[in-house]
Amino acid sequence: MNELTAGGNRALPTGTVTIRVPGPFDVSLLITGRDGRTSGDGDFVFFNQPSAPGARLEGDTVTVNPALLRPGAARVTVVLSPADARTPLASLPTPVMTVTGGGGRPLARFTPPRPATETVLLLAELYPRDGGWKIRALGQGYADGLAGVARDFGIDVEDETEDEAEGRPGDSTRTSLRDSPSGSGGPGGLLALVNSERSRAGVPPVRADDRLAAAARAHAADMASHGRLSAESPGGDSLFQRVTAAGYAYLVLSEHLVSGPRTAAEFVDHCLTGHERRGPFAGGEFTHIGAGHAVDGGTGRTYWTVLWAQPYSAAGLERATGEVLALTNAERAAAGLPPLAADPRLAVAARDHSTDMARRDFYSHTTPEGREPWDRARAAGAAHRAIGENIACGQRTPAEVVRGWMNSPGHRANILTPGFTHLGVGYAPGGRAGTYWTQLFGGAP
Repeated sequence: MNELTAGGNRALPTGTVTIRVPGPFDVSLLITGRDGRTSGDGDFVFFNQPSAPGARLEGDTVTVNPALLRPGAARVTVVLSPADARTPLASLPTPVMTVTGGGGRPLARFTPPRPATETVLLLAELYPRDGGWKIRALGQGYADGLAGVARDFGIDVEDETEDEAEGRPGDSTRTSLRDSPSGSGGPGGLLALVNSERSRAGVPPVRADDRLAAAARAHAADMASHGRLSAESPGGDSLFQRVTAAGYAYLVLSEHLVSGPRTAAEFVDHCLTGHERRGPFAGGEFTHIGAGHAVDGGTGRTYWTVLWAQPYSAAGLERATGEVLALTNAERAAAGLPPLAADPRLAVAARDHSTDMARRDFYSHTTPEGREPWDRARAAGAAHRAIGENIACGQRTPAEVVRGWMNSPGHRANILTPGFTHLGVGYAPGGRAGTYWTQLFGGAP
């Protein structure tokens, strides 16, 4: 049986999967589409509504058959709350989730970090990948109860007194199970707060994306479980790799990694106080957002991951590489040198090298097989006698990468070499560093 840690995942077999969490807990399921939202009251499986197409709750056990979920279902989130809503999770035994397949075959087990102040845990999520389904451990805490979780996923919840409640004894929340007329798009209504600020800045609103949200939730849970802010987990997985693994192909990506704020409003206020932190709120290049937060069970500190993205497109890639060429020629002009001409063959070689570095997780002019820049240029059909190459990783914009090259003597020398006449530019998002850039220079053929 696989022992999962927060953010870890496992492929699931076809057919029905059984998830059990014994103890004084309630297990619930939220079924959402690609936008991260429920489609209606039937997408909430809990003690008052124990079944939905493809999903059923019986006591401490839920079963899910992904093939039988309602059309458009793209994620099933497993939620854990105290059976007695008045009892804090921190006073209960640490929950242990077990996952079994057909015939009771053990698949995975997950023990989340011990809860502190949170009242509900997003325990795990099931999601499609490569023609099958996977389960990812989360362990993300919520401080505003099952009602708060339901609201954030698009369910309208009414709070009532205990005497009026229609749920189980001792449960002071009744879920009316009506569609929420306006989605929050993330923890605590973050999307509405973000788009309010963007409206003031005169830029278009962003839309919530469930793939970004899944990556953000997993990364926030990982940071909380290790008690540190970092774009890379101790196990070596980077935030950018999480985004790619979640199925979102980005051209531009920016992130907020923040600890401390307890609510979405506090998070926004914190970000707006810093010049760099407030940048994405007015960034017209971003069209999508995904957010997640989690609580460190030892310290009670809240960790946030918020992702801002522009999806990959061929037109966007052409604009980015064209800007690198223009900025490079501006530097040559300032030095009294003639401009470099775009060479599509060099561009193919440069693009392929950037993509190769991102996919195979290396950073070098020499590939693992020993191929050098001139080998790649020749293979692409470029017949230049002189070849030079600049590479870079991690820079977010064309201006940032050209500035970095100009501040490095060796890279600057390539840009300002009088004998170079042509240039191909390659850019690839993804990988451990998030972005990979290549300039491949050619002298006269």
